[in-house]
Amino acid sequence: MIITSILLLTNSSAVAIRRDKSITYARSSITVLILCIIISLNNFDYKFLEKDLGLFHASFHGTGVSHVFQAFMFIISVLILQLNGFYPRKVWMEKFSSLYNLVFCKLNYYNNSILNKMAGQFRVIEYPLIILFVIVGGTFLVSCCNLISIFLSIELQSYGLYILCTVYRDSEKATSAGLTYFLLGGLSSCFILLASSLIYSNSGDTSFDGMYIIGNISAVSDVTNNTDLFLYKSYFVNFSLIVMSIGFLFKIAAAPFHFWSPDVYDSIPTIVTTFVAIFAKISILVLFLQLIHCTYNNELFSKENNLENNLENNVKNNVENSIKSNQKTLNVPWTFSLLISSFLSLIIGSVLGLTQLRVKKLYAYSTISHIGFILLALCINSIESIQSFIFYLIQYSISNLNAFIILITIGFSLYMYIEEKNPKGLNDNLLATKMSDKTNSPLQLVSQLKGYFHINPVLAISLVVTLFSFVGIPPLIGFFAKQMVLTSALDNGYVFITFIAILTSVISAYYYLGLIRQMFFQKSNYIINTQLNNIKGTIVNIINNNLLHNVNITDRDITLSGCLAIVISFLSLIILLFILNPQEWLSVANILALNLYNR
Repeated sequence: MIITSILLLTNSSAVAIRRDKSITYARSSITVLILCIIISLNNFDYKFLEKDLGLFHASFHGTGVSHVFQAFMFIISVLILQLNGFYPRKVWMEKFSSLYNLVFCKLNYYNNSILNKMAGQFRVIEYPLIILFVIVGGTFLVSCCNLISIFLSIELQSYGLYILCTVYRDSEKATSAGLTYFLLGGLSSCFILLASSLIYSNSGDTSFDGMYIIGNISAVSDVTNNTDLFLYKSYFVNFSLIVMSIGFLFKIAAAPFHFWSPDVYDSIPTIVTTFVAIFAKISILVLFLQLIHCTYNNELFSKENNLENNLENNVKNNVENSIKSNQKTLNVPWTFSLLISSFLSLIIGSVLGLTQLRVKKLYAYSTISHIGFILLALCINSIESIQSFIFYLIQYSISNLNAFIILITIGFSLYMYIEEKNPKGLNDNLLATKMSDKTNSPLQLVSQLKGYFHINPVLAISLVVTLFSFVGIPPLIGFFAKQMVLTSALDNGYVFITFIAILTSVISAYYYLGLIRQMFFQKSNYIINTQLNNIKGTIVNIINNNLLHNVNITDRDITLSGCLAIVISFLSLIILLFILNPQEWLSVANILALNLYNR
């Protein structure tokens, strides 16, 4: 469905003349993705969770985890594409909003900047097309079961993201950020390709099943000192996987490979940042989950029944004696690199975020901090930790999406205001500067949120709910996600890093509360732009094209798009009211964890 849509949109955009028709392409892409969601959910069968389905000579596999996350990525993409599929503002006059007027009449007015038709996201026809390319790469990536298909899928996804960052050709900052992202993304791909070549050169196989078998053989070789298995030493496999993990950690901007993300997120338009910061991480982290499950400890020595069936008695006795004294050495140590990255991400994301004055850089460090929690759940690799990983990834993607959409919407709502500045010694002079949303990034500084609660209380409260969820304030959904991760970490003996995670959560709460303080307890410097008063408009009958009324449009008649309001309300209510009906979410995470762990 998606590939066919890509071909049709490519042919259509090649002959398009009007650049402002991007909104039509975005709506077409939304329709396609909604159909993909319906098809995916309609074909979902709980029996499918009991077995895997191999595709293209086992280069890809269909599992319950990949199936659910593909549908989830479609939903996230639909919510992001609606930012391009609908105009951000509209004119709504209550006295002319009867059912008859809505159906048979239309309002004409002479100020196109109200709808923001000339904004950058509505002038790039290729934007929805690039989004679909990235979605194809992401859906392939979560189903990969081979090192070759991993590299091809991750490059398909990454190339689309590189182009997406530089899609606004007139922006020097965005072009520079896209080039930085491209160079460092290429470097991380080199690490992935190098690790794949090392594994293939040693084993002659690139599949996950082969890696699972090799891990078992290397573990047996280490314990039994069998000279016939000397080629498959675990340290070689570990080294290759550590190199591969470096490439993936670059992609998801985890510490200490995070340095590019704050500048890139801040330089590209906010509407692009929303997709880059959320979608790419979902697919790579789900792939990480599959890779860790196939290589972490392999459960060979923890399952005595399988050991007795597969080893001779003399080898079995040696192994059982070794387990008691060397249990920790039997775990595949490459995952320890993820634990170190988790530790650094928690600290760096919390501490460096304290000094940020720009909103998107603050969001970037917040993302790094939460990546630390996700990597911590990945390192543990128990049923509880996998469940917490799945739940944390889903809830954080929703919360992060809501935070970015609210940030964009606040910028749209400030269109009607100008900032009043009183320079020292010039109290009688007002220097007014109009905020521009041409590139869809009008809100850049934390100080621009001063007193926003008095401008739009509902939108401010929605942002507060999302920020409190990031902090982990009960009974919001973020609290339960952090509780699940920390509980699984404590149950498995990770006491020190659990203490660090709790401490950094408290530290990160400071800069979240700084945003809230700016909105609720600071005085606003915004005043209504008088140029938006008394805009002339006419109400015309659609059937006979007769003039019915002449109207004057004021700033009170300019409101935000209903689509934005619906999406923000929906996501905010999920975050706020999760505690009322948590069973479905937790059941999905639990079923997927059991399916993956018992495969």
